[in-house]
Amino acid sequence: MVNCGQKGLRVDNLNKSFFRGRSLHRLDTKGRLRIPTKFREVLQNHYTDALVLVQLGSSLVAYPPEKWNEIESQASGLSQVNTEHRAFLRFISGAELCEFDNQGRILIPPMLRKEAGIGEEVMLAGVLTNFEIWDKEAWDKQAGLDKENFPKIMETIAGTGL
Repeated sequence: MVNCGQKGLRVDNLNKSFFRGRSLHRLDTKGRLRIPTKFREVLQNHYTDALVLVQLGSSLVAYPPEKWNEIESQASGLSQVNTEHRAFLRFISGAELCEFDNQGRILIPPMLRKEAGIGEEVMLAGVLTNFEIWDKEAWDKQAGLDKENFPKIMETIAGTGL
């Protein structure tokens, strides 16, 4: 609960177990990334204080270990002979557990940085149950495409009942 407005009215805070917001960051020379306090608090209050990073598309996706375990459990039921299922399993085989150092940073493994095209400047974007780590230039390009396709995206989302 937070105090909101006059007369001390209190309203429920937004569900704090979600990653929300965007922020621009720089990797240090060793490829370490300081995770924003609001994202770290989600981990510390609701999950294990670590992240699993995996490349999906043009970005890295950071999952709390518990959420990643759910994905792996579901993925273990995929067909071992279906070529698309096997391709997906190979895609997620690059997942890496990243623990925090004493300064609240994670080391993004060099192979993941290379495969996702992550440079020095990165954008972090909270997408509820996880957050994405984008190279800043790739983020700008994707954000532009998303903006162009906004009407189609909204039409698709409306079809889900949201």
